[in-house]
Amino acid sequence: MNLDVNTLFLVTIYVEAMLGLLLLFAWVQNSAITAVAWWGCAHLLRASSVVLFGMYGSAPEWISIDLSNAILFIAFAFTWTGARVFDGRSPSIIGLFGGAVLWLVVCRIPFIAHSLEARILISSFIITGYTWAAAYEFWHGRSEPLVSRWPAIFMLFAHGSLFLLRTPLSTVLPWVPDTQVFDSVWLTVLSFEALLFTIAIAFILLAMAKERTELLHKTAAMVDPLTGLPNRRAFLEGGAQLARRIDGDPRPAAVLLIDLDHFKSINDSFGHALGDRVLQVFAETATSNIGPHDLIGRLGGEEFAIALYDVDTDRAMDVAETIRQAFAEVASDVDGQPAMATCSIGVSVSAEGPLDILSLLGQADQALYSAKERGRNRCQLASVELVLQLDASTPSLRIAPLPTRTAA
Repeated sequence: MNLDVNTLFLVTIYVEAMLGLLLLFAWVQNSAITAVAWWGCAHLLRASSVVLFGMYGSAPEWISIDLSNAILFIAFAFTWTGARVFDGRSPSIIGLFGGAVLWLVVCRIPFIAHSLEARILISSFIITGYTWAAAYEFWHGRSEPLVSRWPAIFMLFAHGSLFLLRTPLSTVLPWVPDTQVFDSVWLTVLSFEALLFTIAIAFILLAMAKERTELLHKTAAMVDPLTGLPNRRAFLEGGAQLARRIDGDPRPAAVLLIDLDHFKSINDSFGHALGDRVLQVFAETATSNIGPHDLIGRLGGEEFAIALYDVDTDRAMDVAETIRQAFAEVASDVDGQPAMATCSIGVSVSAEGPLDILSLLGQADQALYSAKERGRNRCQLASVELVLQLDASTPSLRIAPLPTRTAA
């Protein structure tokens, strides 16, 4: 059974228009992802292009062929631009209208204007260029964990590749509008593929936008908005992942618990705005002094935690001391104010065996308590003696001798 091309054209117009309106409606509901608006306009432009192309024979060719193709190229340019905007890149005016302008210019050249094969070749390359460019934009942003990127890349690449087949097909199945070949084979296949593509890509792009929104919400729930560090929940989940990694490949690990000294006094003396800047300065300082596989998080208030992977006691203390010294140096003056901020750090180390992040945090907390009792602005290593003393909940705590590093 042959599919009627005119019917396919009508269905394509309705589908393109409805999908375009659907994408625009989705954008209105969540205007933060502006790429959806670009994609919605692309579908509406494609619907307009098909309308003009369907007027072939009843309207001048500059309308049904030249103008319809120019609008079609702009539609694909909108899809590509939406992919750029989706990954934070700005639109390109030249890219948006370059294909359409090129087409309208070359169609005025006599040789090309009278050569159907040449026009098919040029239009095919323009459409393939835009679809492959959109696929590349999605590939370029593949570091973002969006599963729906991959079917979008595949669909765009496959659609562009099919357009490259138009030239060899035109030599085998020549374009003769009143022949059965045109009606039943070539244009039918291209129209049907375009219809399937436009439906599939619209829902894939919607899925990408939805997945991006869900990822942003999840990230917001796991990130401290002031410092940009993982919050307590994210830090503990990261610690659980680190524990699983250590179970499979036993390595020593350490936890640093950090508290900013006299932070309330800083807020009272200089205001909460400067206090917030001090917290940000510490987050930046600590992050720059740990490794890419280490974890850092803000547990709340002025308290932070760091989990170090594959470090022994000496290395853990070195990292803690580096952070303490660096923060004391950069936070002595914050935004022109003599904040003189410092921090105290409690350190606990797990030499081998399964990692219990909560246990290490508890030991580090005890060491931190000891560091503050000893004068603050120092790093304190948790010891067995200290753990036993605090676990016994002795009313009058007697601090046992512990390895200590103080400010010079």
